[in-house]
Amino acid sequence: MDNFTLDRISAYIILDVRRAKKNTDKYPVKYRVCYLRKCIYYPSGRYLNKDEFILLDDPGKMKNERKLISAGFDKIKEQITELVNGEGFSLEMLSRRLSRGTKDSVYDAFKAKIDDLTQSEKLGTAELYSYTLKSLKEYAGEDMKFHQVTKTFLQQYEKELLRQGKSFTTISMYMRNLRSIINEAKSHGIIRQAQYPFGKGKYEIPMEEKRKLALSISQIKQVVDYPLSKETDRKCRDLWLFIYLASGINMVDLLKLKYKNIRNGKIYYYRQKTMRKKVKKEIVVVLLPMMKEIIDTWGNPDRKPENYIFPVLTDSMTPAEERLKVKNMTHLVNDKMTAIGEELGIGRISTYTGRHSYATIQKRSGTSVEFISEQLGHSDVGVTENYLDSFEDEEMYRNAEKLLKFD
Repeated sequence: MDNFTLDRISAYIILDVRRAKKNTDKYPVKYRVCYLRKCIYYPSGRYLNKDEFILLDDPGKMKNERKLISAGFDKIKEQITELVNGEGFSLEMLSRRLSRGTKDSVYDAFKAKIDDLTQSEKLGTAELYSYTLKSLKEYAGEDMKFHQVTKTFLQQYEKELLRQGKSFTTISMYMRNLRSIINEAKSHGIIRQAQYPFGKGKYEIPMEEKRKLALSISQIKQVVDYPLSKETDRKCRDLWLFIYLASGINMVDLLKLKYKNIRNGKIYYYRQKTMRKKVKKEIVVVLLPMMKEIIDTWGNPDRKPENYIFPVLTDSMTPAEERLKVKNMTHLVNDKMTAIGEELGIGRISTYTGRHSYATIQKRSGTSVEFISEQLGHSDVGVTENYLDSFEDEEMYRNAEKLLKFD
């Protein structure tokens, strides 16, 4: 990568290998500027592993990363040159200029965060940050600096979102994303603690709306017995039932299941949401007779181990294509289930209702919270961290059978 020297000032692009990004082998790429035997480091917002950093010197590789990193370095070189040719250079003056420049842009920080999440294939989270950025631009205009994010600004922004009809769930999500960006700015020294707008006595993020999503066992029976003539309706209802019966499995995990995940009358899988964690926790679900029937009806007839059980995804898809397929299938199931719920007088039913219903019905049936937590793939200080095999098979089957006790 590029190095720069001017009038006893040296600037470099380096990989800071002192501390890796949490749960990854990636390190922060930084800009090191040295003057009069003193060096200062500026974050680029990019993270690479050691091999990727070496590839930055290969013109045919890492083109997008090189472009993003070089853009930040060019701005630092520009500020150094202006100071040398103008008021005189010092590291303090350089830091002051940079804090007022690109680093002081809330939108630039959002874009860097979105790029980082996209590079890490955390496409769902990247999409949520994109929604927040779009909302902020609509409210605050095409430019916003960190010093503008005050308690008053946040209060007025919340009022505007409420006026637009946004739910407290959405407002909470926007504000948490913005707080995350502000926290990073504070850690980089862009804003001082006295300027920090969140917390007690300042702006407090509203609590998310509490939603009663669980169905009763009698309502589940109504869904099971509801007559459907259209094939798409039946398929969506059956996939929703599979989610409920498979311990509230998420749609992405459901569609990622392959026949090799079925062994000895059980389904073994890892939640996609936790795949990047250092310690991966396997979830085991009993394959009930109704689940087998759903697979027989809608599953891939070619039951090779590497084939997806439900033929929606393919191995050739990119992460973005996979996400779109999962999103579309989720919307389809939610739409069909909501229509069924309205016909039955139950109200809105979604894939999350299936997950929530699993947990609630198990709890009402006397199942231990520890077992439910294991099945949902949750990890919490107050709940056991043991793998599911810590529960005896007899208890697993007994708990699974409760899901079909309609009487």
